[in-house]
Amino acid sequence: MEYRKFQKINEKISTIGLGTWQYSETWGMLDYNIAKSIIASAIENGVNLIDTAAVYGKGKSEEFIGRALKDLDTRDNVFIATKIPGDFLNRDDVFRAVDKCLSRLQVDVIDLMQVHWPPLWHNFPTCGYMRALERLIELGKIRYIGLSDFPVELIEAARNCLSRHDVVSIQVRYNVVERAAEIDHIPYAERNGMMLLAWSPLAKGALTGKYTINDISKFNDLRSSDPLFFLENFKEVERLVNLLKKIGEKYNKTPSQVALNWLIMTSSTVVPIPGAKSVQQFIENIGSVGWRLSYNEWREIDDVSKNLRITYVTW
Repeated sequence: MEYRKFQKINEKISTIGLGTWQYSETWGMLDYNIAKSIIASAIENGVNLIDTAAVYGKGKSEEFIGRALKDLDTRDNVFIATKIPGDFLNRDDVFRAVDKCLSRLQVDVIDLMQVHWPPLWHNFPTCGYMRALERLIELGKIRYIGLSDFPVELIEAARNCLSRHDVVSIQVRYNVVERAAEIDHIPYAERNGMMLLAWSPLAKGALTGKYTINDISKFNDLRSSDPLFFLENFKEVERLVNLLKKIGEKYNKTPSQVALNWLIMTSSTVVPIPGAKSVQQFIENIGSVGWRLSYNEWREIDDVSKNLRITYVTW
């Protein structure tokens, strides 16, 4: 496994992490033994970052992780990142929500506590929840603060609320099709020594090469309404997937591995956190590290990607 160090996190973080949204009704992976086997494989293969959230299965993902780490007796080998949603950002609710995360994860301290999204439907003051999180660092219940799905302007406002600590990471959607993060978030993370966690790094499976146009009407999970899986967009994505397949054949790599390698090469601040519903999927994901595309191959993928015509107006 490769590792990255960040200015604001005084330890090595695996270049690829394990996302665990899959452990929820949303993705239908509710078998604890499978989750445990994936986590065990992650640790055995040197992946030390596990990302979860309170909303994944309304705590199910956190419960699975906590139980697995206890059963495997490997808590000290894992950097746990979780999140509390924007709806829980009333100051007193921050403490209550973090207490529940600690309980489900069966840990005394959470390594990275992230705000999952801003309080879009409430009027919770930014400094109220940020100072509550800072107090939780002082009280020894969390180690670092991160922000997920925040615009850069609000990241700045949130950081200005803190007095003794700082935001160490930002998490955004980022894959070789959906590249808006390159406009503001990646430069901001690079400039400020932050880790950028890339969620949906395989575009919910659209970049894996496992699906065709005939498959997209059959999904009964959240992909049934995801814009990338609408016919007009998926035809565009297929152009890129065909290139990923072609390049991957040179290295005996899958489209997923090429797509993740491209992200890793793009910026040293990026840490993709793909999910996995099986040990086989996890092993495929970590096959994206330990090698590199050539510069010309990176450029070819970049050119094709930039010329895709993706629309989010699907109705």
